[in-house]
Amino acid sequence: MTQTPIRSAATIITVRNVSTSPQVLMGQRGSKAAFMPNKFVFPGGAVDAEDNVIPLAKPLVQSCHARLLQDNSGPSPETLAVAAIRELWEETGLILGAPEPWRDAPEDWSDFAQAGFRPSAEGMYFFFRAITPPGPPRRFDARFFLVDADQLAGDLDDFSGASDELSHLQWVPLDEARTLNLPFITSIVLGELAALREIGPPASVPFFKNQDEESLFLRLHGSEQQYQ
Repeated sequence: MTQTPIRSAATIITVRNVSTSPQVLMGQRGSKAAFMPNKFVFPGGAVDAEDNVIPLAKPLVQSCHARLLQDNSGPSPETLAVAAIRELWEETGLILGAPEPWRDAPEDWSDFAQAGFRPSAEGMYFFFRAITPPGPPRRFDARFFLVDADQLAGDLDDFSGASDELSHLQWVPLDEARTLNLPFITSIVLGELAALREIGPPASVPFFKNQDEESLFLRLHGSEQQYQ
């Protein structure tokens, strides 16, 4: 029996009004999607090869960079951050970037650059990691990044630049989000967000490491793993 390959993926959790009435940006996958049809999810997707050559205007904080390196033989922390920013932009039309000229932007990023921005990981924090368990037709090693909506450029309620990959894009009150039709891991991530009072590097990063042989729940600290 052939094992399903595991692809690296990056997801971005955007929180609005974090200290007062927090809301998270979510959308619904199509009914014909091969992976998690009809589910409400955060913007995100698989890492593309081209993400590896896109420079960040501002880097990840050191603690997040170290945790992304832990137990990682795949894309670099910078590549994962770029993938998350790209997916956010493609699926919602919202820009996470630094207001700087980007004259040599690749064609796929031309609209991003023409808006006057370069992708930036400032204020972007590694928050959660999960490997899809065996069984589904597609498997991903997904890294979830957290960002305050104040970091985004433009009108937060304007999704006119979004692709059609996610429908019903909306800011969902955090205390209502778990009533939606969610993937299991998304529900767990929302549980981690429930006590959120400010945006910053977490004390540790939960890691659901679903392997063919066993499933582990770890916490990444950047220098070692600890079982919970």
